[in-house]
Amino acid sequence: MPGSAQDHPDKVKIGYAVSKTGANAGGAAMTTIPNYKLWLSDLEAKGGLEMPDGTKIPVELIEYDDRSSAEEVVRAVERLAGQDEAHFILPPWGTGFNLAVAPLFDRYGYPQLAVSAVTDKAPDFVKRWPKSFWFLGGGHDYTNALATLLADQVKEGVINSKVAMISVADGFGIDLVTAARPSFKEAGLDVVMDQTYPVGTQDFTTILNEAKASGADTFVAFSYPPGTFALTQQAQVNSFNPKVLYLGVGVGFPPYGANLGEKAEGIMTLGGIDPANESNKAYRERHNEVNGQYPDLWGSVITYASLQMLEEAIKRVGLDREAVSKELSTGTFETVLGETSLQDNQLRDLWLVGQWQNGTLAGVAPADRKGASKVKLPKQPW
Repeated sequence: MPGSAQDHPDKVKIGYAVSKTGANAGGAAMTTIPNYKLWLSDLEAKGGLEMPDGTKIPVELIEYDDRSSAEEVVRAVERLAGQDEAHFILPPWGTGFNLAVAPLFDRYGYPQLAVSAVTDKAPDFVKRWPKSFWFLGGGHDYTNALATLLADQVKEGVINSKVAMISVADGFGIDLVTAARPSFKEAGLDVVMDQTYPVGTQDFTTILNEAKASGADTFVAFSYPPGTFALTQQAQVNSFNPKVLYLGVGVGFPPYGANLGEKAEGIMTLGGIDPANESNKAYRERHNEVNGQYPDLWGSVITYASLQMLEEAIKRVGLDREAVSKELSTGTFETVLGETSLQDNQLRDLWLVGQWQNGTLAGVAPADRKGASKVKLPKQPW
């Protein structure tokens, strides 16, 4: 069977199911698919995956479009494991989809590199699915960091304590808003608006009008890319100018900053980068060379780092999935993030709040992390 101790196969089968079409396609096309292409291109240039004895084995890629359907991603992963007998399966894009396939990865014994998934339940999931690995932290990590930043701005008299908050009714939005409520309360912030909206919503006029009327200086939207772009456009049309504008997935996409230009300045979101990090700069240039576009400024570099970890783990222990999973859990790896290791199958050294500054999404929290930029508020009007 693939993944068991055996003589080297002619090819290493690596498969994935990811959203090439449907509502999730934009996110997958920015954060996930280009990094899979970059990694596979790098492997091809090296002659394949290196085994412990130095042998290099070419990769055979098997890919499916999950069509942004949870049912389809489950079927595709079952197909990859049961019919295609892939040696390794790469994860889908999105919190909800990673949760949907986690039981399958576990049942078939595959390590799951759940990068594009934010969940506070990661510690519980690791116990339930010990070969699952969670790279983007939990909702409370991001909301605690945001709450601390906002509370500091309130103390300095930059903003009032009122927060208007909305969230997409999907795994990501649910996890983030569930964490935000206690985070904001403990920080002394007053949530004066707390609404969810269905996936696929494109008209936010009523929501923005309510937020404007609430008197809140801070507007927070735990949104997915289509909503993030729509909210940004409609906030401009409606002259909605909160002193703090914090939106969800998509703010870190290069087209977001490119389309807005100077108007992006001051907008905040999850993630960010250290603009001076040389490894990240080199990675970004390689990404652009292979894909014809620069990576996003949150999950992309972490996605590629997770693949580097998988590659190195295979080099150390071979194709035995059990051994690879153990190595991922306990090993230390040199990646585009620098020296990288997991704690209880989770990456914990993360940028939690980013802000567009001078044409890039700079990491501003944790404020004491090396390379952190100083937050600049209030956001200037459109």
